[in-house]
Amino acid sequence: MKNFIASIAAVLLLALPGAARAGTITVKGSDTMVILGQRWAEEFMKKNPTIKLQVTGGGSGVGLSALINGTTDIAMSSRPMKEAEGEKLRTRFNTTGTEISVAKDGVTFYVNENNPLDALTQEQLKGIYLGDITNWKEVGGPDAPIIVYSRENSSGTYVFVKDNLLNGDDYTSSAQTLPGTAAVVNAVSKEKNGIGYGGAAYAKGIKELKIKKGNEAIAPSAENIKSGKYPLSRDLYFYLRNKPAADAKTFIDYVLSPEGQALVTKVGYFPVK
Repeated sequence: MKNFIASIAAVLLLALPGAARAGTITVKGSDTMVILGQRWAEEFMKKNPTIKLQVTGGGSGVGLSALINGTTDIAMSSRPMKEAEGEKLRTRFNTTGTEISVAKDGVTFYVNENNPLDALTQEQLKGIYLGDITNWKEVGGPDAPIIVYSRENSSGTYVFVKDNLLNGDDYTSSAQTLPGTAAVVNAVSKEKNGIGYGGAAYAKGIKELKIKKGNEAIAPSAENIKSGKYPLSRDLYFYLRNKPAADAKTFIDYVLSPEGQALVTKVGYFPVK
């Protein structure tokens, strides 16, 4: 998948060098969303050949910084904009920005396919990512050290897990930081004692853990994520400096259309409409 994403990005970048050039809409940010953004861009440009789109990743924080700095038209983010980021946008552009929910996702915890565990509680996952639980036998698994993988702090998924699972506490210092969700999936698929997390669309080649809640084990399925029953469900966002207009509005109208939302499902996320 990583090579596939890279090849698409290369094609887009070769065709459309430079940011914010005339007739080009730049879209930058969340690595969770970049594969979805590129699919939207490919299909949209087939139907609207006079409108060019340049889609790149880098993380939600990178995308929102680019929006604040004026170097991207649309920021992709897998977390809501922070108050401090909103204040910077207001200071520079005298606007509070526009937030548009374009898809839904469930942050999924991955383990190696050979790991016998199928579900953990949120408290157990929190203990692992805080470093309080360091051996799989402490949560009903084999007697083996837990190898923890995480994302860079520019990642919206990193922030989401810190805020919603770790209650704002810091990750264990033993966590190995990787540059993207595809890298996390690749690492867990090769490390039998590994655990990582990321968007549901990337959960291939590894096992997705269910979240135990009482006597129930809740899977990160489409139904559970769309209903909010899966406890780590979240929205995926586009942010703009102002209300969508001109070519940007045409693109966002496509993203939210039945055809655009069908692509959300094909990529592996969940539609908002």
